[in-house]
Amino acid sequence: MVTTNRIRLTGLLTRSPRIARASAFFCALVVVGSAVAAPPSVNAPIPTEPEPLARTLVQTTADLEQAIGDWHPKSTAAPQAVVLQALYQQRIYRLLTRDSGLATRTLALVPRDLAKVSRDLLAAQRELYRLTPSIGVQTIKVARARPAPELLSYYRDAQRRFKVPWDVLAAVNFVETKFGKLRSASAAGAQGPMQFMPATWRRYGLGGNVQDAHDAILGAANYLHASGAPQDLRNALHHYNPSNAYVDAVLRYARRIGADRKMFYALYNWQVFVKTPRGDRRVTGPGLP
Repeated sequence: MVTTNRIRLTGLLTRSPRIARASAFFCALVVVGSAVAAPPSVNAPIPTEPEPLARTLVQTTADLEQAIGDWHPKSTAAPQAVVLQALYQQRIYRLLTRDSGLATRTLALVPRDLAKVSRDLLAAQRELYRLTPSIGVQTIKVARARPAPELLSYYRDAQRRFKVPWDVLAAVNFVETKFGKLRSASAAGAQGPMQFMPATWRRYGLGGNVQDAHDAILGAANYLHASGAPQDLRNALHHYNPSNAYVDAVLRYARRIGADRKMFYALYNWQVFVKTPRGDRRVTGPGLP
């Protein structure tokens, strides 16, 4: 994640009047400092032109990072500012995922560090979306994720025991079930917050409960270690899900989670959207019945 006071203005391109105008905006944004606007509403409109969308992405990223910094203690439920800013950020990235042309033009206008992060997030989302089958909403079961500090402690425990990097385990947990928010079994029968097939769980689950976050994370680390991690993470993740797109997506998320802890807290507050025969639908988060 990138705060306003960490934006590297040297990363802005100035080869055209259009981009020069955007550079002037970002310079002004840095001067303004840390003032944070009221969080956007659940269905706040998102700009669909590159320049205003670039401004919105920068401001939303900065506001979300500040809201995460103000969230104390993180064992409590996230404040409304974090939840709403995270949802707005997620909706921006979903729009950019759907429109690659808009994404290219928008990211050309944002600071270099944010553009790198955004390209990883967009590539991961595109790769995973192609792998995701449509499902009926009536089959979806959701619940609240375990508190973020608990999950972090589980990843660290698993890393100590099995040498699998904590950020990779966090990325798998995010990709599979949005940190345990999604409680449905997969179409193939995979279960729990780390989505184990029953036979695999019997072999690598260490006698634990597949639905328990701590047990499932340890089981995942055990399985990944037995499959070659940490020496060959790509091969280990390919055993977990035999798809190069899946492996790439997990490693992209892991890279960003490991580089900045605030990214973990941002993704922790992203919501579950499911692909249905009638289009994508959000099934967790504010504003739902």
